[in-house]
Amino acid sequence: MVSAVVGLVFTRALFSQSPVVVLVQVAAVALMAWARLTLTRRSFHPAADVTGGDLVTTGPYRFIRHPIYAAACVFCWAGVLANSAVVPLAAGVLLLIGAVIRIFAEERLLVDRYPGYRNYAKDTKRMVPYVF
Repeated sequence: MVSAVVGLVFTRALFSQSPVVVLVQVAAVALMAWARLTLTRRSFHPAADVTGGDLVTTGPYRFIRHPIYAAACVFCWAGVLANSAVVPLAAGVLLLIGAVIRIFAEERLLVDRYPGYRNYAKDTKRMVPYVF
């Protein structure tokens, strides 16, 4: 995921001057900030890892299980679609694949750590409400 973002930065395809893209990216940043604030003081782990504490099912986690990954993908894909070219498209696909791999890896850990995770997962989608 980090490689994809770096690739988008170096190809100047992460940002756009389009007001629509800027609005989508601001919304993605707001979602990410809301999710981080909901997690409170839990630490950030570069590797798929489960932090201590109770299962978080409030804030954006009421609607989707992985709002931070969703926000990162929305932010980057807004730039990719605004700067359509082969290299940014490949970076966007790489980012999405990386996010999905991390999601599945984390969910294996979450099922083991939190007995209520399976029930929570039945009621919420991973990244896109009602879809995935």
